[in-house]
Amino acid sequence: MKKIWSLLLVCLTGLISCMDNDSDVKGSNVGTENAAPVISYNVVSTYPHDTSIYTQGLEFYQGKLFQSGGQYGRSKLAHTDLITGKIVQQLPLDKKYFGEGLTVLNDTIYQLTWQEHIVHVYHVKDFTKIKELPINTAGWGLTNDGKNIVASDGSSNLYFYEPSTFRLLRTQGVTENGNPVINLNELEYINGYIYANQYQYNYIVKIEPNSGQVVGKLDLTEIVNRIKAKDPRAEELNGIAYNPDTKKIYVTGKYWPELFEVQFAL
Repeated sequence: MKKIWSLLLVCLTGLISCMDNDSDVKGSNVGTENAAPVISYNVVSTYPHDTSIYTQGLEFYQGKLFQSGGQYGRSKLAHTDLITGKIVQQLPLDKKYFGEGLTVLNDTIYQLTWQEHIVHVYHVKDFTKIKELPINTAGWGLTNDGKNIVASDGSSNLYFYEPSTFRLLRTQGVTENGNPVINLNELEYINGYIYANQYQYNYIVKIEPNSGQVVGKLDLTEIVNRIKAKDPRAEELNGIAYNPDTKKIYVTGKYWPELFEVQFAL
């Protein structure tokens, strides 16, 4: 009888082991089989960046670099010089506003606020205020596809708005391998794709806007570590700008002392 029980125990143990091993094999495929490929990049040049700017938005328009800075009492809209990093023109926001993402479309600047549900609208030439528009979510990142304004709110969603009214046109969830991609922040539309910073991560994800699928990602940990070593006060990676005239791409972060020109396959 003991021999029979011993034999049964061995068989049962082997069966469980096989089941566990099979589970491990299947589990190893989940999350990796269709994971977005990592996009390699090179740092081409570095430029000074104003460390007073808590960068929330970064965009080129007609050869000029515009930034939106955050924090209550320190938020601003700024035109900065790429080569020197110095502020050429700026407009401080009222202390009740926390500046967030910005984008420029048809000579008009749109600047988000974080929790105030207001979009500030300005003339690009002189920062003259045109109007304010309501937005139904918190404001994080902003870009445009040449027709619609696209916003993020820190979730895994992108929101497409009509520029003149900020009427919500559609909401697009963003996923990688079927899983929601959280903390979407600063945005940039480049050649048919939306690139997004992930807040508190060192990634920029490349998103197909019609499906919301992440089709690639950049791991900028090396750049982030370099910045933190240079200035411990520097905070998260945040800021992507594409200059369509030169086809060059730039990244920076909150209170960063440098702005980087990076090159990668679009």
